[in-house]
Amino acid sequence: MRAVWIGFALGVLWLQQQAELPGWLALSALGASACALIAVARLCFVRGAVWSSRAGWFAVLVAAACVGFGYAAWRAQTRLAFELPREWEGRDIVVSGWVKGLPTRSADGTRFLFNVDTADVPVERFPRTLQLSWIADDAPPPALEPGSRWRLNVRLKRPHGNANWGVRDAEAVLLAHDVRATGYVNLPLQAVRLPGKAGGIGTMVDGWRSAIRDRIAAVLNDAPHMGIVVALAIGAQDAVSTADWQLMRRTGTSHLVAISGLHIGFVAGLAGWLAGWLWRRSFFIGLGLPLFVPAQKVAMASGALFAAFHAALAGFNVPAQRTLWMASIVALGYLGGRRVAPSVVLAWALGLVLLVDPWAVVSAGFWLSFSAVGAILFAMSGHARIARNQSLDSPEEEGERTFATRCLSALRSRIAALIARMRSGARVQFAVTIALAPLTVCFFSQIPLIGPFANAFAIPWVSVFVTPAVIAGVALPAPFDAFAFRFAHQLLECMMAGLQLLSGPAWMLWSLPQPDAWAMAAAAVGVAWCLAPAGWPLRWAAPLTWLPLLAPASAAPTEGAFRLTALDIGQGSSIVVETAHHTLLFDAGPGPESTHAGERIVVPYLQAAGIGALDALVISHADSDHSGGAPAVLESVEVRQLLAGLPPANPLWQTANAKGAQTVRCAAGQHWQWDGVDFSILWPDPGPLQGKPNAHCCVLRISSGASPAHDQTPLSERAPVTALLAADIEAPVERTLLTRDRAALRAQILLVPHHGSKTSSTEPFLDSIEPSIAVFQVGYRNRFHHPYAGVYERYKARRIELSRSDDDGAARIDAGETTLSLERYRQMHRRYWMDR
Repeated sequence: MRAVWIGFALGVLWLQQQAELPGWLALSALGASACALIAVARLCFVRGAVWSSRAGWFAVLVAAACVGFGYAAWRAQTRLAFELPREWEGRDIVVSGWVKGLPTRSADGTRFLFNVDTADVPVERFPRTLQLSWIADDAPPPALEPGSRWRLNVRLKRPHGNANWGVRDAEAVLLAHDVRATGYVNLPLQAVRLPGKAGGIGTMVDGWRSAIRDRIAAVLNDAPHMGIVVALAIGAQDAVSTADWQLMRRTGTSHLVAISGLHIGFVAGLAGWLAGWLWRRSFFIGLGLPLFVPAQKVAMASGALFAAFHAALAGFNVPAQRTLWMASIVALGYLGGRRVAPSVVLAWALGLVLLVDPWAVVSAGFWLSFSAVGAILFAMSGHARIARNQSLDSPEEEGERTFATRCLSALRSRIAALIARMRSGARVQFAVTIALAPLTVCFFSQIPLIGPFANAFAIPWVSVFVTPAVIAGVALPAPFDAFAFRFAHQLLECMMAGLQLLSGPAWMLWSLPQPDAWAMAAAAVGVAWCLAPAGWPLRWAAPLTWLPLLAPASAAPTEGAFRLTALDIGQGSSIVVETAHHTLLFDAGPGPESTHAGERIVVPYLQAAGIGALDALVISHADSDHSGGAPAVLESVEVRQLLAGLPPANPLWQTANAKGAQTVRCAAGQHWQWDGVDFSILWPDPGPLQGKPNAHCCVLRISSGASPAHDQTPLSERAPVTALLAADIEAPVERTLLTRDRAALRAQILLVPHHGSKTSSTEPFLDSIEPSIAVFQVGYRNRFHHPYAGVYERYKARRIELSRSDDDGAARIDAGETTLSLERYRQMHRRYWMDR
């Protein structure tokens, strides 16, 4: 069965990498191929030879991959068949249904899933699940209980996520949750609570989870680590504070916030032991239950049932599902009198997880969970368990030994057993650390060097003390639950204080760029090589395979060239400019007041690109869609200089100074060179800032192949590639720049002024620039209706190559000394769920 489930998983993974779903003809050919391979495998097994048996298992593996590919394609086609027609985007729709899952609450309102029963639109396959926001404007949203029925007036749009290199694909997450439209509750005063509640086990469990969250909130109120207690109780992580997240990421312990397989396994084992203990003592009440069913089987079944209950409280995340399936398979095998090999148990869990959710392979939790367990099984496979030594002395010899000698022998035996267990635990910790390090770089672009030591302290602390205290609080009635929750919080305060001491200096967090497929493959070989059983040849050479991961080749532009990456951050602006040895960030996108793009997109992109420091952060002006993400950037990345068009009272100046950044107000005439690339500020003029923020935006001009000061070669002969980052300037500023120096405005690359609004991109301005490429940074169906249709047609009429972030995702432009290339993310990295 190992080959079957591994092949099935490979097929599912293969499907999730496709740009388009296969048609029915391709699926039919795939099914025929699977049948033919099964027939070949049967013939190979009949022959019985070693080579024939191996060929048969290979045929089974490929056939299972075909089945997995077809199954995932069928599930995807079924789910994508429900969609919101484009003509119904942004229109009022009245829907009736019930609240699904656990709503997420914040100061801005409530976000929740809504299961639709009826909709007043003539759409045959209207989306079954919506992701809605109930915005807290004049009044806070009502308490949305899981299963409660409502009639709501909503405005929807098709599922759309930001598409950037190194950032999580939000559209894949929406598809995994069967969300085929997103939007918000319009006219909340007209919302009607309908009688009754939705039924079903899932709704009942969600109700329990909501009640537990409310109990914890009532007890701990505004306690600093309340979010962690909630996360350990019900798996909801939305209440974990930013400070806690940052500390746990620095120490590599963020996995402890989730209800992981380790927690479920520990608590399930404890529940199984308690059930067995009570079952054995049934003789004291005259029942004699072990005479009918052995206590070991009762303990095993009870542990599996409790694992199911705990996994349900966790919201059935991937680690919880894996643990549940593994516990169930082991329990079924034991009840049937069979011992199932650990690798077979893991393979069954892998297959069952993907049967339930084929999109699990696109989540980090899937890879981290299964890789950790697989590494432990592989690392421990060559190490036999050390049993406690038992004395084989004869009764006569035992009698001849003194009491002191027997005590000393027993003490030595216990010490030897303790040392053996410590060695085994250290090897497990080593295996998990080595196995997950490449995945940590792939998903989070970092390796916490203090992680093994922090986890050696934090894992047993959370598993042995904190989690049982939280579970006790869940199980106990009021007011006794308050004591358990407060005790758990005090334990967390001790743990967080210890992690704060261990976090150490900034160099303890090793930041690395996101690796490519070849570097990950080489690292995987190195992990298997390093964890192989004793006697494996050349184990000392295993770290060499990690060199592409830990010391990647530089992807920076060459001397005299630059790379410009316009991020897809929704409605806002953020552009990363890289030269051979320097990096500049022009604007940082929206912040907490809007979409949190600074911390959700800009910082993760910088980390994935291996950019640990910014030589300059340019904030063009004070509008929040350009400056809101700057505090997150200053908090997460070293910034050497802040160059901004901000009024003196803006708090960003003080924040940057506190982080050690040099602060300078941008003004026309400023000029510098990095690595043969010329940078110059064209606007605003020196002196006090006047007018609205758009009137004093920083305008940056970048030219490749800049010559040193002593080089007298004419500019026309050097033919540099030039980019103009125009921020949010409007027609008056455009006219002023035109009257000063038209030649300075000429550029092949243009960041479109003010997102393509009708107050900018005048005809004379475009005629003077003559761009070859123009980039529109706009949000999907943004409320400003950017870009304005007339302005967009103005660009198209000039046959300019256009890139829109709402259609193309992020855009990357490589500008050599005389060459120019454009890469659109959604074209180069397309997946079948994009724009569906």
